[in-house]
Order: sequence, then structure tokens, then C-alpha cells
Amino acid sequence: MRFSHRLDRLPPYLFVEINRKIAEKRARGEDVISFAIGDPDMPTPEHIIDRLCQAAHDPANHRYPETDGLPELRQAIAEWYKRRFGIMLDPNKEVLPLIGSKEGIGHISFCFIDHDDVALVPDPGYPVYSMSTILAGGEPHYMPLSDENDFLPDLEAIPETIAAKAKLLWLNYPNNPTGAVAELDFFEKAVGFAKKHNVAICHDAPYTEVAFDGYRPPSFLQVPGAREVGIEFHSLSKTYNMTGWRIGMAIGNARIIDALFRFKSNLDSGIPQAIQQAAIEAFTGPQESIIERNTVYEKRRDRLAKALNDIGLKARSPKASFYIWARIPEGYTSAGFTAELLDKACVAVTPGAGYGSAGEGYVRLSFSIPDDRLEEGVRRLLNWNKPTGE
Repeated sequence: MRFSHRLDRLPPYLFVEINRKIAEKRARGEDVISFAIGDPDMPTPEHIIDRLCQAAHDPANHRYPETDGLPELRQAIAEWYKRRFGIMLDPNKEVLPLIGSKEGIGHISFCFIDHDDVALVPDPGYPVYSMSTILAGGEPHYMPLSDENDFLPDLEAIPETIAAKAKLLWLNYPNNPTGAVAELDFFEKAVGFAKKHNVAICHDAPYTEVAFDGYRPPSFLQVPGAREVGIEFHSLSKTYNMTGWRIGMAIGNARIIDALFRFKSNLDSGIPQAIQQAAIEAFTGPQESIIERNTVYEKRRDRLAKALNDIGLKARSPKASFYIWARIPEGYTSAGFTAELLDKACVAVTPGAGYGSAGEGYVRLSFSIPDDRLEEGVRRLLNWNKPTGE
């Protein structure tokens, strides 16, 4: 049996290895507090679940769905974007529901990337940007994100020879893993870069509704000319605590949306219609749960950030997302520090190097865990390097 060579270039997916190590310790009876995975701990709002249950009993929703989703869902997405960002979208040409945004992110590379083509990928960054590029036969060119530049890529530092070969530019704000945010002036620069070099922009924006201190993250598509060069990926996962239902969307340039639809239609049969009905309820129903949830997250953010700084890590309090990106103490690698926390304190965090070489020296912690577990995790962090008996 002979597998494709492209599989040889893929490392194990970051969270698979982390989960394996956590599972091993739990199998030995050890209680592990995990800050490693970004998955909302609060349930999907009840009115959304009620709509899902009702729709599940309708025989019309037991049949194959369409790849491009229900017209009512596309309309609901377009109306939500208009209310939230002031953006007018054609629901028939500029909106495409996805089986979770990760699915679309993984597939869009195949719409652009041929052998040896280049995608511009943030480092550190969500691993799927680079992995989908590799699977499509291309080469990622990594754009370092540094604290000194507020974790924004320096587009002017990209060599002209690389920019000339590039077909895709990946952006992600609010950012995973750093928690950084970008404003419209940065997106304006990105649109100018894309037009100059004939590059398509893919902006991954699932955290715009997880924000604190009154901050409202913008959409890349608010910039004039953005729709001429790119699309935005969004998701119900973080906005409505719906990670398990696997539903998201791509919005923007009609030609790119059509290309992604054509690719998807040959590989999947769409989103189960009962879940689409739940998504319609999410977009059109009460929105108070977002504010209530963010209030809880904000308190957790403050508690965890203080604890991390108290033990000698340098941690910013993010304006959005539910991640804290913390610089580790001198003398450690990110993998070594992660291993020590897991071994000594039974606390799991994510090593920054897992998101790219520029992530070395950092760890990522998610505060999407229940309050009691977060408090226990904080207690362990505050004591992890104290001598026994102190």
C-alpha cells in the first residue's frame, strides 16, 4: 500500500497530540486542568436548541441538503452582516454556508494553489492555513508576527519575488493564538497590497463577537475595495457557542465564493438542514447571550492574566478572542515549559511553537473553561514553581 507524498509533509495536528497527553494522565487517575483547547464551555443558547429540535422532527430536513445552503440561511447571514458591520451582501452570490469555517479554510487553498504556488501565512498562526497550502501542492511563506509590531504582519517586508508568486494572503483578526486585533487602517494596507500584487485575501474572523471592554472588532470587508480582492470566513462556533454543530460561512467576492462552491459541491452534500434552521434562529433571534457570555469571559481573562504575570510570564489582556498569549520565563522552550506545567501542576497549555517558529518563547491559554476549573488552574499556576512544603 502506497500513500501520497503530500501526507509525508504533514505533522500530527497540534491538538491531537495535546489531547493524547492529557488523556494519558487522566487514564492514570490524574486531574488535569486544560487551558489548551479553545472550545466554549457554556452551552448553545436554549432558543437555538429549541429550533434545532423542532426542525429535526420535520421530514423535509431528513433528506440531502444543498451545498449552497437554504436561501433563508443565506439571507439571514446577509442581514446579520448588515446589522453588525453595515455591509450589504448579495445572499445568492456573496454568501456561502460552510460545514464549520475550518472546512472552507481547508478547501479554499485548492481553489487557488497549484504546484509551487505561494500562500502568505501568519507565523504564529492557525495551522490549517499552512497545512491546506501544503496539501494543495503549494508552499507557505511565513510572515512573522511580533510583539513589537502588535502581532500584525509587516507586508512591506515580504520580498518582491515572493509577493509575485503569491496567490493567497491569510489574515486572522481577532487573532488566534495571540489575541491581537487589527483596525481598518491595517486592512486598508492589506487591500492595497493585494491589488498591487494580484493576491486574494482570506480573512478568518470567527472571534469578532468575543470582545471586551466595549471593543467592537471590525470586518475586513468594511474597507472600500475589500470585496474586489477577498473573502471573510466567519462561524457560529464562538459567537453562539456552537462548535459542535459545525456551521460557518464564507462572505465576500462573488468569484471566490463561486469557486469555493464548485469545489465543495464535488466533495460534500451540505449542512444538515435542521442545523441550518438553528443557525437562522441564532442570527435572527435574541442576541443578549453574547453580552452575557462576554461578561463571564472578561472576568476570567482578568483573573488568568493577573495570575500569569504574577508567576513571571508576560501576558497581555486581549481586547478580543478567549486566548492569552504569554511569554514564558527565560531558560525554557515553549515545549519544555508546557511539559513542566503538565508534569508538575497537571495544567495543560499550548506551546507557542506549535503555531509556527515565531511562536517559540510563548504559550497560549484559553479561558473558555468553567469558573471553578479556571480557579483551580490559577491556584496550581501560582504554586507550580514553589518548593515542596512552601
